Amino acid sequence: MVGHFFWQGPKLIHSIWREHQMLKRIIQTEKIDLVISDSRFGLWSKKVKSIFITHQVQILSPRFQWVINLLNRWIMSKYDEVWIPDYEQAPGLAGVLSHPVNLPKHAKYIGPKSRFNDPLERVDVKYKNLGIASGPEPQRSLFEAELARRFIESDEVSLLLRGKPNENDIKDIGKLKIVPHLKDDAFLAVLSQSEKVICRSGYSTIMDLHVLGVKAEFHPTPGQTEQEYLATLYNGRSL
Repeated sequence: MVGHFFWQGPKLIHSIWREHQMLKRIIQTEKIDLVISDSRFGLWSKKVKSIFITHQVQILSPRFQWVINLLNRWIMSKYDEVWIPDYEQAPGLAGVLSHPVNLPKHAKYIGPKSRFNDPLERVDVKYKNLGIASGPEPQRSLFEAELARRFIESDEVSLLLRGKPNENDIKDIGKLKIVPHLKDDAFLAVLSQSEKVICRSGYSTIMDLHVLGVKAEFHPTPGQTEQEYLATLYNGRSL
């Protein structure tokens, strides 16, 4: 992943420059007076107030970490404010990712953010396992296949969410039900009926599970140092 970052470096810089120029035009034509960027590097402005949201104030990398964080700090310096979706008290939910030794002076913690609001109410268990496949290809498909194999071999009543919102095919293989996607209400329903949750260790997922009060078995996407670190952080630790 680090090698890919450097091979794609010029392309990345061009992408940042292009979205920055695009934002200038949007601000002018639409009379925008505030920009909030969800980790988009090029969406700062000298004309209006701009805010950068990230939990990765410090990026972990096996190589060239100081160079990557130099770029990350430079990007954050372009914004008027940096909002960190985590608790101020270390380690919070993101550990060293959101609690670096030197926090930017214009950064502040805004608490975890989730699409859910309240702890989940548990009901009678219907599924022994709930697997959630997500992330970029081909790793999403590989994770889906591994979860399906594991559930079929266990011969336990299980549900596998494929993370495919644009598909609608539902399959039953023995005691395993495979569903492409569920809307929030239906997702909460099956989550409340599941004894064990197995998923990726993405930070949005961790914030959702923290608000819901649900424990999970985390499997990081290979090569994603952020997810690998978070999975290690939560090994034996409660959400």
